[in-house]
Formats: sequence, structure tokens, C-alpha cells
Amino acid sequence: MVALADQTDPDRSQKWGVRVAMAVGAAAMADRERWALWLPVALGLGVLSYFALPVEPPAAAPAIGLAICGAVLSVGRGRAWVRLPALALLAFTLGVAAGQWQTQRVQAPVLQRALGPVTVEGRVVLQDVLPRGTRVVLDRLAIERVEGWRTPHRVRITLGRGDAAPPTGSRIRILASLRPPPPAVMPGAYDFRMRAYFDRLGATGFAFGRHAVVQPGDPDQVGLALERLRQSVVETVLATLDGDAAAVAAALLTGERGSLREAVYEDLRDSGLAHLLAISGLHVGLVAGLVFAGVRAGLAVSERLALTWPLKKIAAAVALAAAFFYMLIVGATVPTQRAFLMTGLVLVAVLVDREAFSMRLVALAATLVMLISPFSVLGPSFQMSFAAVIALIAAYEALGRDRFAQAGDRGWGRRVALYFAGVLLTSLIASAATGPFALFHFQRIAGYGLIANLIAVPLTALWIMPFGVVAYALMPVGLAWIGLVPMGWGIDLLLTVAAEAASWPGAAWSVAAPSAAALGFMVAGGLWLCLWMGRWRLLGAAPILVGAVLMALPGRPEILIDGSTGTVAIRHGDRLYLSGEAISDYALDVWARRLAIAPEAVAVWREPAVAFPDRASLACDSLGCRLAGDVLILVDRRGWPETCRSPDLVVTPLFAPSGCEPGRLIDARALGRIAAATVDLWPSGRPPTIDTVPWRGGRPWEGQRR
Repeated sequence: MVALADQTDPDRSQKWGVRVAMAVGAAAMADRERWALWLPVALGLGVLSYFALPVEPPAAAPAIGLAICGAVLSVGRGRAWVRLPALALLAFTLGVAAGQWQTQRVQAPVLQRALGPVTVEGRVVLQDVLPRGTRVVLDRLAIERVEGWRTPHRVRITLGRGDAAPPTGSRIRILASLRPPPPAVMPGAYDFRMRAYFDRLGATGFAFGRHAVVQPGDPDQVGLALERLRQSVVETVLATLDGDAAAVAAALLTGERGSLREAVYEDLRDSGLAHLLAISGLHVGLVAGLVFAGVRAGLAVSERLALTWPLKKIAAAVALAAAFFYMLIVGATVPTQRAFLMTGLVLVAVLVDREAFSMRLVALAATLVMLISPFSVLGPSFQMSFAAVIALIAAYEALGRDRFAQAGDRGWGRRVALYFAGVLLTSLIASAATGPFALFHFQRIAGYGLIANLIAVPLTALWIMPFGVVAYALMPVGLAWIGLVPMGWGIDLLLTVAAEAASWPGAAWSVAAPSAAALGFMVAGGLWLCLWMGRWRLLGAAPILVGAVLMALPGRPEILIDGSTGTVAIRHGDRLYLSGEAISDYALDVWARRLAIAPEAVAVWREPAVAFPDRASLACDSLGCRLAGDVLILVDRRGWPETCRSPDLVVTPLFAPSGCEPGRLIDARALGRIAAATVDLWPSGRPPTIDTVPWRGGRPWEGQRR
């Protein structure tokens, strides 16, 4: 019997493998119309791979890869098993090439060291009104003690309180202190230095005294004229409305959020309504939809026009122009450009009599965005907006649009109920799709977001934004108040909803930052679930489950180091102990947020009031701290003589004495090379894992290695 089983088991396993392969092949063939949707995924993987590289690849590498893919495609013409992998590899290589092309295209000088006070002269191209002053971006610069070829392309300077904002386009002179854009304060945290590189921002700083206008602006330049128009809209809004309603209206109409109070933004964030302030597909779509509906309804009043003119296409063309104007007036940022592109493709589909909403349309929009601005793939705006759109289209494909259309043909009461049911369902789907990205980037969960959105989204769509469009239309004739005043009423109600939801117990939860691997599993599973149509798409639930488990068990480093101040922090349970108070408030806030540590659970360990709950694993005094696993953190030289050679790891902001050879060492010399670092300790005897943010690295946005 044993011999017989040994002979038959391999045959059975082989047959089982053949059956699985045939089933997978049959499912793939049944979904062959969806194969093209995976090409943007391959393109995105190429973009992400480029930005994840530790060093800059050779400039010729993408071109060589594209040539190889082209050769394989020409040889394997007519063979699907060759053509499909080659196309995927071609899209991947194109993503790498797009990322490298954008990196080289935006390259500009970056200030190498702090300067100041120095005289800075430049042209005002952007200005943001903040609660504590105005922040301006200058180009065409002349900076004292900086040679011409080393001069940054742009700098951002915060003006002193009480210094009036200079006119956009004017050339100003000001005394300021400048510094290079700072790197991330923790591995995996937001990297302003990288963001500044792609914005061609070479320095940031603050002003001393008031600015002087050297030369007025040129009114003929289109870009500056748009910025002046934008500021004019802001001034009109602030002159018509008061308080927080004025700040929110300015944000919705121009994208200017600088005047919004932090307390108001916290209420919107904790209630799950902060997305209403980010100019995205919702706002661009509402503007286009309102104009589309208004133009079509207005022209339909005439029976002759309704019977002889293509009103739908005329309305789509006017709505496209309105959406384009709205994109320009709110600043034409990358997220807004992407929103306009999505909306524009929908309107163009109406013009050419094609289906307005489809997964292929989303794939085309994502492809165009990734080719035009690959860096945007790394941002939460790109990820969350496309995740929401893909999930919504997939869900309504599965549920069937005709079912909703038929249900809405049974009276006004049924239509209203259906609308709110649709808002609830849309919020559920969008929240589920964007939730993992929100956890990864922001580490917060809004407990009552669904309830708040059920009120706020209809309020925004049916009241606030329609009156905003009316205000736009009447602004040239000085009657903007007709739209702004009722718009302000709606905003006041919106802020009341936000404040109420944010005040409820459990309104906002803080969670530790999950790993990139956790997010990767969830994205892979979500794409598999949404892009296929057959039943095999349900296999996507497996990686989603794995990602959810990894997100529920995020890794939190035990030691954090700030290279700029030499501050060392120890995470012990849900508390954070610091070696001193020199660290900036921003860096400390990022540390606490990414570790899900409450502000009241942060203390300096050398204060007498600090008590450690578990002295077996952590013991501190004025000289430093010893952690379980023979890890030593020293802040006083008197701790060196007896502990220099024995520990597995020594972390100190001091210079280690000559001949000191612990297992691993992070001292002042090492901190001269790293801007931030984290250390993970392992109970199994595995060596500590050290992750760093270099002052100078191997990528263009990190500067040259010293």
C-alpha cells in the first residue's frame, strides 16, 4: 500500500497542478479585455522602483532597457506569451525613464549651508497668507555672498508679522536668514528636502524687518496675472466674509489655506472632513458638473435650441473651460492638474459620444499623470484619489449601474433616499479604499467620518460649491457677495458639523505608522480585486488580509536620533524619553505621531520626576540609559571609561574616545553624516537594525556625498 501511494501521489499532484494552471489560464482569457489595465500598474512600479533606488542609475540605463523591450516585442510578434511580459517590462522601464527624466529636468542649485542675515533680492511668484504672517516664494534671485551659478532657482521666505504682502510679480529686497531645505526627521517620514527639490526650491528662511519693493510687477505675464487674480479673489472673500468661514471659502475658491486656524483644521481632520479642503476631483468635478447642468438647463429653456442644437456637447465644452479656469485659479498644483485631467477626460468622452466613466479612462488618466509628473506617485493625493476612483468604479461595475437608474425612476422621495444611500455607500467604499493610505501617511483614523460625510458632502455639493460658482460668475461685476454670503452660511454649518463630530469620544485615533510592505500587500490585493471582472478577483482578499495584519502590528523603533541637535529618544512601551529639550517642536511632533505616542507621554529622562515602570529593561540616570540587550545611550563623558568596549551598541551625541570599540557605535562623527536615525532592537539576540536619513546621499535631492 505504501509503495502504491508513492507511485500515485506524484501523478495526483501533477494533475492538480495542471488543473490549477488551466483554471488560471481560463480565468485570464475570460478577463483578457482587462489586461491593458495592468500596464499603468507596471508603469507605476517602475516609477516607485526608480525613487526607491539608493543611488542614481546610469543615464543610459532606461534607454537600453527600452531598446531591449522593443527588440523582444518585434521578435515575439504574434506570440502572446512573449508580447505580454515584454509590454509589462516596457511599461516598467518607461516608468523608470520618466522618473529619471523628471529628476534631471527640475535639477537646480540648492543652498549648501545656512546663511544669514543676508540681503536677498528676487521676484515674488507666490504668496501664502498665514495666521502669523505672509510667506512668499521668490525667483530670479540675487543673494549676498552666493555666487551666481550657486544661486537657487527659488527660495521661500516667511515675512515678519505686520509686513504687508508684496504684490505678485514685484521685485523685492529683504534681509533674511536662509538654510537648505531640511531632510526628513525620521526614516520613512515626510521628506521636505525631496519635495523642495521637485519644486525647484533651493532654500527656506525668515525675514528680518520689512521688505522693500525694488521694481513693480509686469502685468503682461500670464502666470503672474493669474496669481494676482487669485489674490484678488482672496481679498474679495476676506472682505465679504468673516472669521473661519472666510478662510474656508478662500481655500475652496483659490486653494489658499494659509489663513485657516489650526484649531479649525484639527476639527476637520478629526471629523474626517479635511478632504473637503484639498482641491481634488470632488471640487473640480463639482465646478464642471454645476456649469454643465446650468448651461444645459439654460439653453433647454428655448425649445428651438433644445431641438436643433447638441446641448449636451455645448454644455460639456463650457464645463471643460470652467474646469480649466478653476484649475488655474487654485494654483494648478499637481493634484489639481490630475483632477482636471480626470474631469476633462470625462467631458471629452461626452463630446465624442463615449462612455464617460470607465476603468480604461482611469487607466489613461493615471498613465498621463505618471508620465508628466512621476514624483506625484509618491504623494498621498495621487494614491488616495486614484484608489477611491478605482474602488468606486469597480464597486458600481459589480453592483450594476442600471439597478440604481431604475430605482431612481419612482418619485422624488425615492430619489432623495437613493441619493443619501449613494452618498453613504460611496463614503464607505472610498473610506475603505483610502484608509490604508491615510494610516500610512497620516497615522490617524476619524471614528465618525462616515456620519460627518453623510451631512457634509451633500452640503458641499448642493449648497456651498454652487454658491461658490455663482460668486465666481458675479465677481467681475462686483456682485460676488450674492454668492459668497449664502456660501458662508453653508460653511458655518459645515464647521459646526466638524466641531461636533470632533468633540465626540473616540473621534480620532492615532496609530503607529505601518510599514511600506503592509501598504504594498493591501495595494496589490486591492488592484487584483478591482481590475479583474471574473470571480478569481476574490483572490485579492488574501494579500489584503496579510496587509491588514501587518498594519495592525507595525514595527516601532526603540531608539530615535536627531542629527541636527544630537537629541536621543528612547521609546519604552507607549512613552518616549528624551535626552534633552533641544529638538524642534516639528521633529518631536513627527516622532510622537509616527509612534502613536500622546504628547503627555513625552518626558526628559534626566528630570527627577521621571519614573520608569520597568527598570529591568530600562535604567537611566544623569549619565545616560542602559537598555535590555546591552545597549547604552550616553550623554555625559563620565560614562565612557567602564562601558566603552562591552556594549553591543553605543549611541551618543558626543565624540567617542580613541580606541573605543563597542559592537556598533553612533557618535558625533556619525551624526555629522546622518540627519536622523532609528534603531530597532530584537529580543532574540539578533543585532540591532539601524536605519538612517543621510545629510548627503546618492540621489540628486540628497546632494553630493561629503
